[in-house]
Amino acid sequence: MTTVYQKPVASKLEKLPPLPSRPPWQLLAVLMVAGCLSSAAGAVVAPVFPDIVEQFGLSSRWAGVLVSTHTLTTALASLVFGLLASRLGSVRILIAGLVGYGIFGSLGAMAHGFWGILLSRALVGVASGGIGAGSIGILSNLYDGEARTRMMGYATSALATATVIFPILGGWLGLYHWRWAFVLYGLGLPAALAGLWILPKGRRRKASGIPQTEGIGDILKQGQVLLILLALATASAIFYVVVVYAPLYLKEAIDASSLLNGFVLAARSVGAAVIAAVGAAKVSKRLGSGGAIAAGFMLMAVSLATIPNVLSPPMMLLAGLLFGLGFGLVMPNFYSALADLSPDSQRSGVLAIGTGCASLGQFISPFIFGPVWASVGTDVFFLAAVIAAAVGLLNWLRR
Repeated sequence: MTTVYQKPVASKLEKLPPLPSRPPWQLLAVLMVAGCLSSAAGAVVAPVFPDIVEQFGLSSRWAGVLVSTHTLTTALASLVFGLLASRLGSVRILIAGLVGYGIFGSLGAMAHGFWGILLSRALVGVASGGIGAGSIGILSNLYDGEARTRMMGYATSALATATVIFPILGGWLGLYHWRWAFVLYGLGLPAALAGLWILPKGRRRKASGIPQTEGIGDILKQGQVLLILLALATASAIFYVVVVYAPLYLKEAIDASSLLNGFVLAARSVGAAVIAAVGAAKVSKRLGSGGAIAAGFMLMAVSLATIPNVLSPPMMLLAGLLFGLGFGLVMPNFYSALADLSPDSQRSGVLAIGTGCASLGQFISPFIFGPVWASVGTDVFFLAAVIAAAVGLLNWLRR
C-alpha cells in the first residue's frame, strides 16, 4: 500500500547499504514470484471450492465467505504493514509475509470443517497483505523515475499471469483431491528463502515522517468520488459472483471437474489482462472514460446472463473471456477517473482507499448474493447481470 508523506522534520535519511552483488534479474524474479503468490491467494482455492462445500456439507448461503474472507484481511493488513514497512524495513515485512503465506495457506489442507478453513483463509489474507506492502516498498526503494514505472509494469503483468496460471494448477491438483490444491501455498516458503538470500537487507527510514491525511476527508465528501468508490465495490462484488457461484453451478449442472473450473476462471483472467494491457486506453480514448466503463459493464452483464444457458466447455470459456474483457475495461478506467479527481498530494491515499473499497466489495459479495443463490439458484447470475447493466447505463448517461 502506498502512503503519502509530508516533508520530514529531519532532512537526513538513512542511506541504503550497497546492493548485494546479485544480478538485477534475480531481485526482480523474487519480487515477481512474491507478487504472483499474493495475487493467487483466492485463485488457488476457487476451482476446488465446490468440492469443499460438498465434503463438509456447507450451506451454499454462506459458503462463499470461504473464498472472499482473505480479501478483507488483506485490505486491513496492507494498511498496517504499509505503515510498519518504514520502521521494520520492507524486506523483513516481505519475508515474514511469505513465510506466513506458506504456513497458513498449507494449513487449509489439514482443516476439518468450516471454521478451520475460514481461519486459514483469514491468515492467508494477512500474510498476503504483508507480501504486497513489502514488494511495493522494495520496488519503490530500489528504482526511481522511468525505471520504477517499468518495474511496476512488469509487476502488473506478473500478477495478471498468476491469475491465469494458478486456477489451472489448483484445478489440476484438485483432480486428485481438493486438499492438494492448498499445497500451492507452500511455494511461499522457498520464495522466502530466496528472498533471504537475494534481497538487500538494509532499509530506508524517514526521520519523523508523518502520513499526510489532511484533505482526504474533503475529497471523499465529493459526490463523484463517492459514486466511483461505490461503483468500484459494486464491480468487485459482481466479479466474485463468477468466482464463487460459476464453479458451483458447473458442478451441479454437468459435474464439472476442478480442472474445467480452473480453465473457466483462467479465461476470465486472460480477458481482463489482455484488455487492460492493450485495449482499455484505446476504448477510453474513443468513448471517453464513462463510455468505456459503460461498455465494460454491458459486457459483464451479457456474460453473466449467458452463464446459466451454456453447458458446453467452449461456450463456458467464451463466457469467461467476455466477462474478463468487460472487467478489464471497467477497473482501470475507474481508477483513472478517481486519480483525475484527486490532487497530487492526496492522490496515492485516495487510490489506496479505492483499492480498499474494491476488496470490501469482494468480501461482502457472498453476503449479498449467497442468500440469492440459496433461494433461487442460477437466477443469481441474472440479478448480477441486471445490476451490471444498470450501473453501465448510469455511466453512459453521465459520461
